[in-house]
Amino acid sequence: MSNPVIEVLILAAVALFVLWRLYVALGRGGDERPMQRPAPAPEQRGGAPEQAAPAPRRVDADRPVFTGPAAGGLEDIYNADRSFTAEDFLRGAKAAYQIIVAAYARGDRAALRPLLDDDVYEAWDQAITDRDASGARAFELLRIKRAEIDRAELDALGIARISVRYEADLGDGETTRTAKEIWTFKREVASSDPNWLLDDVDVAA
Repeated sequence: MSNPVIEVLILAAVALFVLWRLYVALGRGGDERPMQRPAPAPEQRGGAPEQAAPAPRRVDADRPVFTGPAAGGLEDIYNADRSFTAEDFLRGAKAAYQIIVAAYARGDRAALRPLLDDDVYEAWDQAITDRDASGARAFELLRIKRAEIDRAELDALGIARISVRYEADLGDGETTRTAKEIWTFKREVASSDPNWLLDDVDVAA
């Protein structure tokens, strides 16, 4: 029979060997190099992952913005003629009102002819003739109190029409009256001629 002391020593030696192998296995990798922990991922500021900012929508800074009851028609006219602006048109419409009223007061048909459509010119030509025959005094423009775009449209033939509501003080040297009228100007948008013709005149309410 074996000596019990020897058996105890053998078991103790085996236990030490097993513990040493566990230490080696836990402390080193399988290739006998010290095990290394993976480097932590770089911390992102703000907590959540960064996302690419959405690209800003492209805005045409030169495109005018039309407002009011005539906005739709003005937009159609601009789409057909990118040189059109409501501000420039209204500035020209005020100047045209002054020139036409002054020419009518003088009876200056030569000045009126290129500014009026045929039917308007014929009516005003007859009005000048009747005024001269009666000896009535002409009313001259004293001031424009109001001028604003009332309506606008572009027809299927490419003819733009814009109506302007005017309120003006007129006088004949003795009497002063307020004229409230709506003048409609027209222009072919594809034409190289930038001028607008007076197409119609109505009494405003």
